[in-house]
Amino acid sequence: MHDGLLEVQFDGLVGPSHNYAGLSPGNLASDRHRGVVSRPRAAALQGLQKMRLVHGLGVPQAVLPPHERPLLSALHRWGFRGDDAQILADAWGHDGHLVRVASSASAMWTANAATVAPSCDAADGRVHLVVANLLTMPHRALEPEATLRVLRAIFRDPAHFAVHDPLPGGYLMTDEGAANHTRLFGSGGAVHLFAWGRRGSTADVDGPRTHVARQTELASRAIARLLRVDAARALFPRQHPAGIDVGGFHTDVLAVGTGSVLLLHEQAFVAHEALVAELGKLVGPEFSAILARESELPASEAVECYPFNSQLLQLPDGSMTLIAPAESRESGACRRYFERVTGSGGPVRSVHYVDLRQSMQNGGGPACLRLRVPLTATERASLNARVLVDAPLLDRLETWVSRHYRERIEPEDLRDPALHRESMAALDELTGILNLGSVYEFQRTGG
Repeated sequence: MHDGLLEVQFDGLVGPSHNYAGLSPGNLASDRHRGVVSRPRAAALQGLQKMRLVHGLGVPQAVLPPHERPLLSALHRWGFRGDDAQILADAWGHDGHLVRVASSASAMWTANAATVAPSCDAADGRVHLVVANLLTMPHRALEPEATLRVLRAIFRDPAHFAVHDPLPGGYLMTDEGAANHTRLFGSGGAVHLFAWGRRGSTADVDGPRTHVARQTELASRAIARLLRVDAARALFPRQHPAGIDVGGFHTDVLAVGTGSVLLLHEQAFVAHEALVAELGKLVGPEFSAILARESELPASEAVECYPFNSQLLQLPDGSMTLIAPAESRESGACRRYFERVTGSGGPVRSVHYVDLRQSMQNGGGPACLRLRVPLTATERASLNARVLVDAPLLDRLETWVSRHYRERIEPEDLRDPALHRESMAALDELTGILNLGSVYEFQRTGG
């Protein structure tokens, strides 16, 4: 690795308002579990257990806080007035949709928070992060302001870090963050894949037919420029329309890669054979792509069980492991694919299965819950908050969750002003635990 460069896994904590509102068309799990009773405490503890596993494997692990939800400032900007209870009561009118939008806890999927390039790949020698605008989905479009504040609070030192604003440009520049970005590296150097699903502002005649393509090519190319990566080391593969239509709304639903290894389904990218050949030339002779054919592992089953939404981690001994959702273990086709991966003689030697059912029921697996940020030892020491985890911090966070989170939330509970008060009290305490400062709107306005 370059100058002590290690990939830090920044996991998002599941928020106190974790619920199943079914707000993401094209996300089949989200659609299927709309209105189901959620269990925020269990969801957050499942995420922390995954962080504990990764930390125990010797991989640097960090944590990002949940967002303030319900976001009453959004409801206020939509014209609702009065105290908290009145705003929630009025906004709940008709079908409650606006309260559900303002209560989404989807920021826990930090793979969508930003796209990242390490300092060794950037022309100016700094770590660059471009905050995603998430404009395709209204509930997620509420996230970038808070994400920007949080990331700038953590990556504060301008000598080491540059945190960029979300892309302007509306539908022309819709960006879903690192869920569509993969960095590979080997003896030939680093290569960045900036995947996309549609070209720009209009529907492509050769695009998906059933579900929306969320990432535009124009956005992916803009991000590559902002990250200041070498243009010769940036590739822009297109997401396969058939993969999107079967439910692979982000690249990380059907492909995962790091180091010199890429695991992918044949419906992840258009012209995947040409892409793999080009990567072999750029990454080096050690590059390995392990392809799942539709006949071996149907894309529909991959979307159901999320084997490609696993975390592919490099361990301290140089080998690799997969952190996979328990659903993948329950699928014979997924298990057989993993057996082929771990038995190929390559660096991927093992699979660890984790229970993330509360996240999976909303369409987010292990890889959704984390943002990869490669950092040198100096850069890790320059982080401005207490976000790098160790066992005492994980213990403290588990105690915090157990004290503040509700055991269950039913759909009607989102209108309860007590849920907002409970969440604000919890998040106010959390910013103290993580030494983040006043990153939430209620802390900055006194609301």
